[in-house]
Amino acid sequence: MKIIKFILALPAMIEGRMLMYLTGQHQNTPSHPQLVSDISHVALAFMRSSVFNRPTNSEALAGVDEWPLFTTVSETRKKFEEGTKILVAIGGWGDTDGFEEAASTDETRELWASNVARMVENTGADGVDIDWEYPGGNGEHYLQPNQTNPTKAWQITAYPLLLAAIRQRLPPPKLITAAVPGLPRDMLAFTKSTIPLILPSLDFLNIMTYDLMNRRDNATKHHAGIEASLTSLEAYSSFGIPPEKMNGGFAFYVKGFRTETTEIGRAKCKRAWKENSGIGCPTGLMEDPATGGDLGKTTAFSWHDTIPSEFQVSFGRAKEGRKWDEVGGGTGFWDEVEDMWWTWEDEKAIEDKVKKVVGGRKIGGVFAWGLGEDGDEYSHLQALSRSYWDLPNARKESRDEL
Repeated sequence: MKIIKFILALPAMIEGRMLMYLTGQHQNTPSHPQLVSDISHVALAFMRSSVFNRPTNSEALAGVDEWPLFTTVSETRKKFEEGTKILVAIGGWGDTDGFEEAASTDETRELWASNVARMVENTGADGVDIDWEYPGGNGEHYLQPNQTNPTKAWQITAYPLLLAAIRQRLPPPKLITAAVPGLPRDMLAFTKSTIPLILPSLDFLNIMTYDLMNRRDNATKHHAGIEASLTSLEAYSSFGIPPEKMNGGFAFYVKGFRTETTEIGRAKCKRAWKENSGIGCPTGLMEDPATGGDLGKTTAFSWHDTIPSEFQVSFGRAKEGRKWDEVGGGTGFWDEVEDMWWTWEDEKAIEDKVKKVVGGRKIGGVFAWGLGEDGDEYSHLQALSRSYWDLPNARKESRDEL
């Protein structure tokens, strides 16, 4: 009797998590198989939160795309390894109206959650990422009439209720994740009293350990630095979130800030650059104190973008003259010629952050905004992949079974 041996090749066994946001602004993906295989989750960003407030039988659905997104889940699956989890990210910075309407009553929460579940079923997604980033306040419009933090305090109680409604309609193995603030000043809805209500509904949290310097600051710091990232994780840990439910965030883009041009201000910046790797240089007012509006002193661009012409020379100097800050743990450059502070995560910053933040705190995984933003070389993705999957608690092994 002839014995035939069958060999079944199984997909990579992934114990860690490496999630990439894939955005409508940068839809490109890596062509190299290894870079794609290192990704365990993809979140398609974004679907508007207001889409899910429409009644199921709404006449407004006639003749329109019911689930508007820049791509489809099925098309996305073709670009990644089999077994990669594809999520639909809902919301994003500035998209709050739909969430507020959804969270306001039991009935609106039920409607919103049922529509989310219907979307997941219709699209074939593996779950959703809830990007109501600032429930309770501190969002884009926090200084505008009827948008101030006191008027949004009710959301702190409503946010867990909305998540619970989604979880009821979308039980495991479907995933529910959430993008949450990295700055302690913005964690209004994330406290010791609310986290026990939030956690049962979520598989994990994507903690935005980037944008940690923004236009509400008045002095330079690293926007995704190690010290500030540790502060974020320690805050969530103190609220009761176990490390395995945390993902640490990485930024595949550059941020720039105008610094003070007064004689005193420039003197402080020179001293900060000489003594503190640029940290503590005054920026002056970057946000309108009455409206919260941007005063035009900031810029940002991804590695896939063409550098804006007015910043090409200055950022060229930044790449050549950048400093590594051993204290704050970040890469930066103060351009004395054009009074600009540049802050970004280069390969060294990513590798050190993985080691000291993700590995040091043994958190569950990593994520980045965003995958296409790092094209076409994907050097930052490579640094993140290489350093993350080398961690003992993030082993990824392929195996064959007879």
